[in-house]
Amino acid sequence: MCGMVQIRAKEIEQTMTNDPKKVLLAHGGGGLLTSRLIQDHVLPALENDTLAALGDSAHLELDSSRICFTTDGYVVKPLFFPGGDIGKLAVCGTVNDLAVAGSRPVALALSLIIEEGLEFDVLDRILRSIGETARENNVSVVTGDTKTVERGSADAIFITTTGVGVKLMEANLGFDRIEIGDKVLINGTIGDHGMTIISQREGISFDSPLESDCAGLAGLTGALFEKVSGIKFMRDATRGGLAAVLSETAEGSGKSVSISETAIPVGPAVQAAADMLGFDVLNIANEGKFVAVVSADRAEECLSICRDHPLGTDAAIIGEIVPTQDAPLVKLTTRIGGTRIVQTPYGRELPRIC
Repeated sequence: MCGMVQIRAKEIEQTMTNDPKKVLLAHGGGGLLTSRLIQDHVLPALENDTLAALGDSAHLELDSSRICFTTDGYVVKPLFFPGGDIGKLAVCGTVNDLAVAGSRPVALALSLIIEEGLEFDVLDRILRSIGETARENNVSVVTGDTKTVERGSADAIFITTTGVGVKLMEANLGFDRIEIGDKVLINGTIGDHGMTIISQREGISFDSPLESDCAGLAGLTGALFEKVSGIKFMRDATRGGLAAVLSETAEGSGKSVSISETAIPVGPAVQAAADMLGFDVLNIANEGKFVAVVSADRAEECLSICRDHPLGTDAAIIGEIVPTQDAPLVKLTTRIGGTRIVQTPYGRELPRIC
């Protein structure tokens, strides 16, 4: 029996020698190569005591019985882009889903679907980014899973992150809290992420480089919930962009939303790129922006807190909640004084954005 084990180990070593710089299908088989993938690549990048136990589930001690729970998958193409990468995106996206729900993100689970042939240098770069971003956002990757699939089945790597957050006592959010006269606030420029991805994917360059706004928002949202009691609703403007969030707000609250085109912050390069390529910047995905509905008497305070934070320097009040006549709508006052209806995008204008 011992001899058979030695022979099998020798076969594995030979397999690794054939292509030691790339992930093999055998790395997902649950044996020695899987163990080496985790020990040599995953744990060093994401090191923490909970993950190091390598149990089938993580044991968490939370200081509240009120928790938020979310999950999301990431298939962005290309894997690396100005301002981020699929690893940073996977952490920030899930952190932000927890943050805008009024919670303090605590822990993440990480699932990697790795395509056979992915170079370990690429995998390690992604894992380092995950680890660094998690630490920056004060969350730990405490459990996870790895799978490998045949060439052509996963476009290099797909990532799923699941997050747990502790609900903040100060946060009380809901469509039912929205009232006529409430203000609509966004923490910065829109469209940066989506236009960066499409320009990278298509090899289009601009005089002013585009950069994704990919960032974790929990620090900023936590400060807002702690200091301001008038926050009624919050959502991150990812797929479908600002248009999708505002349309959802109108439909969910039964009240209309009026916004001003001149008040919406958009970077000149992003606007130029969207115009040139025929995109409506209101529909473009963001990865570091939230939309909040706040009471009129606390709106300026919220704006000031945002502008004092690195992720809110371009924050703006872009509109308000108004009465509904026939059906709840989002109405945009254009730069020339006209009015148009903003609708939920029919589908994603840009696939593989996140």
